[in-house]
Amino acid sequence: MVPSGLVVLTDRWQARRPLPKVVAAAVAGGVRWVVLREKDLPRAERAALAAALRPLLAEAGGTLIVAGPDPLDGDAVHLPSAGPYPPPTLGLVGRSCHDRAELARLTTEDYATLSPVFPSRTKPGYGPPLRADGLAELIQASPVPILALGGIDTPDQVYACVEAGAFGVAVLGAIMRAEDPTRAAATLTEAFQAATPATTSAGSALTLAPVPRSRHARAEVSDPSTSTTGENQ
Repeated sequence: MVPSGLVVLTDRWQARRPLPKVVAAAVAGGVRWVVLREKDLPRAERAALAAALRPLLAEAGGTLIVAGPDPLDGDAVHLPSAGPYPPPTLGLVGRSCHDRAELARLTTEDYATLSPVFPSRTKPGYGPPLRADGLAELIQASPVPILALGGIDTPDQVYACVEAGAFGVAVLGAIMRAEDPTRAAATLTEAFQAATPATTSAGSALTLAPVPRSRHARAEVSDPSTSTTGENQ
């Protein structure tokens, strides 16, 4: 399965309440993919946090992805653009990318993020932003499905990313800083579903149904609108 729909990246320093409560609220709003960052924590504490978050997602059919090469007793990681290369052999591997050169280094990764798409409050001054046109251009060059990342806070921005060809949108501040993470997640999830013709009446079908793994059939999943169917920078 490749992450799609609304993917949430964690940041306990920006969260308005304890991270498990924020994640639980986001799941209630439709989120099925979460990337655990918190890389400043000692491994034992980070592993305990991962163990606390996984059941919250699993109960809804979702998946926890861990930022960095250590899956923390799981089977899904999201790697930085700097490495490691080659990527580890796990059930799901993503990587942060920002330009054509980094996309060209992808080998067996299942998906990648492209950022920043818009100016970001989380990383002010990071960029320059790709905007919708730059995102679309890089998606055309990507060998794997792409999640748009960076400064995505509104339904209009979600629409723009989907129109550019993004398989999903990854957000941090829009959920972590939200007064009501459930409502914020639902609003952005509904925008993604509305922007994606393949969405079914079941709503979650696009997010949860499996798509061909990129290492086996990358070209088949480059456009979410053809599917029948989580920086980290």
